Amino acid sequence: MRTPPAELRNELPRYGVHPFEARRESTGFLFNRVWAATKREALAVVAEGVTTPEEFGAMFQVNTGAKVGVFRMMDQVGLDVVLDIENHYAAENPHLPEGPRRLLHEYVDTGRLGVKTGRGLYDDYATAASNA
Repeated sequence: MRTPPAELRNELPRYGVHPFEARRESTGFLFNRVWAATKREALAVVAEGVTTPEEFGAMFQVNTGAKVGVFRMMDQVGLDVVLDIENHYAAENPHLPEGPRRLLHEYVDTGRLGVKTGRGLYDDYATAASNA
């Protein structure tokens, strides 16, 4: 992998693109790989019955200053997409815990995909169909 020329590295931030160098091959974009681990652990504590999506979401917001919690972010992306990503990582690393994927399956298999269906980890989304 070649490092982009200095001119490009200097120009891209003007367009909201901030290039960072990967020092070696890695599965997925580096930030997304770490974000996947964060989502996986959040799903794990809910799957284990330790907390709820709402309670952990509030905790996440308070402790990170984020505008929305991790579960709302997953609902925005779509739980089917989150499950596909988790399955991809699990195929490469079979030692990842299964609880988060089982929990996602419970939602996806019942059509609770998040914002796009009006229900996901949260149930308070308006759908285009219900607004028509």
